[in-house]
Order: sequence, then structure tokens, then C-alpha cells
Amino acid sequence: MLKKILNIQTKNITLAAFILGAASFFSALLGLFRDRLLASRFGAGNELDVYYAAFRIPDFVSMVLIMGAISAAIIPVFGQYLMRSQKEAWKFISNLLNLFLVFLIIILIFLVIFTPQLIALIAPGFSGEKKELTVLLTRIMFLSPILLGISNIISAVLQVFQRFLITSLSPIMYNLGIILGIIFFVPQIGLTGLAWGVVLGGILHFLIQLPVLFRLGFSPIKIFDFKDPGLLKVIKLTLPRSIGLAATQINLIVVTAIASTLTAGSIAVFNLAESLSRPLLTFIAVSFSTAAFPALSLAFSKGDKERFSRVFSLTFYRILFSLLILSSLLFIFRGLAVKIILQVGKFGAVDANLTAATLGMFSLGLFAQGLVLLIAKAFYALHDTKIPAITSIAGMVVNIIFCFLFVRLLSFPNSFQQFLVNFLSLETIKDIQIIGLPLAISISAVFQFLILLLLFWRKNLNFRKKL
Repeated sequence: MLKKILNIQTKNITLAAFILGAASFFSALLGLFRDRLLASRFGAGNELDVYYAAFRIPDFVSMVLIMGAISAAIIPVFGQYLMRSQKEAWKFISNLLNLFLVFLIIILIFLVIFTPQLIALIAPGFSGEKKELTVLLTRIMFLSPILLGISNIISAVLQVFQRFLITSLSPIMYNLGIILGIIFFVPQIGLTGLAWGVVLGGILHFLIQLPVLFRLGFSPIKIFDFKDPGLLKVIKLTLPRSIGLAATQINLIVVTAIASTLTAGSIAVFNLAESLSRPLLTFIAVSFSTAAFPALSLAFSKGDKERFSRVFSLTFYRILFSLLILSSLLFIFRGLAVKIILQVGKFGAVDANLTAATLGMFSLGLFAQGLVLLIAKAFYALHDTKIPAITSIAGMVVNIIFCFLFVRLLSFPNSFQQFLVNFLSLETIKDIQIIGLPLAISISAVFQFLILLLLFWRKNLNFRKKL
């Protein structure tokens, strides 16, 4: 019975989005429980600052080389192979897995060696024991990109076969691994237990998908073909996407670097607030855009422009209206959400108020972030990864400029600072510089969305007619 459930094939986009959304919702609940455990045990202080700063470089590797870039390139290429020959399709995947694994291990060995120098760049405000502990946690967590790398390639393959249920369960297992690390590892080995929990999450993320992949007919082959046309096409599609994702991750690195120079706990406040805002993006934008991507890719492969336009337009409006409503509610009830979820143990009232204000700034740009995900997927389906990459770089530049500007403006009394203090009810908090960072992210997201939509509008005439 379990095998039948895990092998369920989902052909309807709405049903697929519902499955992904439901699983994402459950994963988000686990994420909130994870954050509650972190806040309760550590509070918004140096220890959580170390954990989140250590997480930044492994997360950079995972996002830039794996989760978005590779999977976005694999789906259209593997789909084309599958239309010709299943045997050739599996051969292509084996070759990709082998070469990617070797490449990733080499990159991570290099990063492990130079971790102290990298931490000095992303957390210039850290020194002494705080910096050394960050280096140690980072090196441990470098194991997770290897596991997540292979697992996300498998996820892309399973999505082509429309096995959305099993791919939606892997993030749940990832969060479960981190939670187990907090509950069982931290009491035994201290803060490094958080890093080993991340590694455990990567193992579970990988293992849950492996049986379904083999059941579909995959069999590993010893092959290292650097000249394979499919591999070369994946690289061609991946490079611009990697640049675009790198721009997004560089934003977060800059934020971490700035926050490391602010009051202790600033990195923790920023990341906890970002985690509270993320479920809306995951539940709505990621679910619908992920479910629509295979259909968009297939419509383009078949030359069915009407189908492509119809799928995109319907998904666009669903994401837009859902996020506008839900992000407005999140802004209104931000204080209540933070108090219920995070204000426990060492996480006090001041931490809660500052996190709520930071969450409010994040909520302003959620609709734009969600639609950027969809429009970028549409470009990938058209085998165009350059335009999303260029707009990501532009958004990065805008974000960095506003980050420094807002943090500076919030460092001394002025009309802008007073407006935010009154608007967010922060009269009792002395240092509010951290809220300038999510505000900058929201503004840059709106900018990126408008540019990307304009370029897509010009590229796709059918979309323009429907809009």
C-alpha cells in the first residue's frame, strides 16, 4: 500500500499544486516547530547568529549549483530524451549524476579548506570563539549539499514522471532531520548538534526518493561522458540560472555580513522572521510554479503556444491574488504570530517585537517574490535562462544599495526612522537597524518582478493578449 501511495502519478496541475501545497504546509509547520525549538533553547543571541551564519555558505552551494539551477535545466532536457527513448534518458541521468557528484565533491573540498577566509567575508563582525565555532559548523554542514545535490536531481526526474507526492515529502524529511538534531544532538554535543541535524536532514531527503527512482526503471551506469549533448545543454541552461541564483544568495550574504556588525542577535532575528514569511511563498508560489513547470515545458516542446499561455496566465493570477490576501493578513497579525510561535524560553518580548517588525517588512514584498518564481520558470520552459539571470543581478544591485542606505538611515534619529518606529510600534526598542534589511529585500523584489514581467510580456505575445 505504501509503495502504491508513493508512486501516485499526478497529471492535473491543480491537483499537483494541491499535493505540493499540502506537503509544503506540513513542512512549514515542522519549520515553525523547528524555529520555536531554536528560539526557546537559544534566544536571539550569539549562538543562533553562529548557526545562521554557518548555514549561509552551504546554502549558497545548495541553491546556486543544485536546487534551482540543475533541476530547472534537467526537467526540459530529460523530458526531450524521454520522448525519444527511455533507455537514452536513463543513460543521460546516470552520466549527469556521476559527473555532478565528482564536480560537487571537488568544489566542497576547496571550500572546506578556505572556510575561515569565507567566514571572515560573510560575518566580518565575528571574532574569537564565535568565529571559530562558525567555521566548525560550516565545515560539518558542507556534507549536506552533496546529499541535497543528488536528491534534487532525482526530484527533477520524478517530477517529469509526475510523481509530485514523493518529491513533496523530501523537504518534510529534511526539516525532520534538523528537528531531531535540536532535540537529541544538541543536548549531547552542543551547538554542533544543529549542524549534524542539517546533515541528517539531507540524508533523509535523499533516501525517501531513491526507491521510487529505481521503481521507475533507473539503473546506475558507470559512465563519464563529458561530450554528451544532453549534458552540454544542461550546462548551457544551468550557467545563466546559476548566475541568477548566485545574485539572490549574494543578497543574503550581504545581509548576513551587515547584520553581523549590528547588535548581537540581529542575524537570528532576520532569519527567524524570514522563516515565518517563507511558508506563504512555499505553499502558494513554489507549489503552483513547480506544478506548472512540466506542463509549460511540454507545451513549448510541442509548439502549443495556446496551452503555454493558458497555463501561465491561470497560474499567474492564482499566485497573485492568493499572496496579496495572505501577505496582508500576515502583516496585520505579525505580532500575534511571532508571540504564539517564537516567544517562549529565552526568546523574550523585545526579541519578539523586533522579529514581528522584521516580518512585517518581509510581508510587503511576498507577492513580488512569488511571481518572480513563476515568471522565471516560464522563461526556463522556453529554454531561456539568461533573462531571469540578468534581472536577478539587477535586483541584487538594487537590494545592496537599499540595504546600506536603510541601515544607515536607521542608525540615527531622523524622519524616516521615526516613521518606521511609529508605523511598526517600536517605541520601546533602541536599535531597529535590522528592519532596514527586509525592507530593502521587499523593494528589490518588486523592482525585479516589474522588470521580469515587462520582458516576458514582450517575449510572449499570447500572454500579452490574455493579460
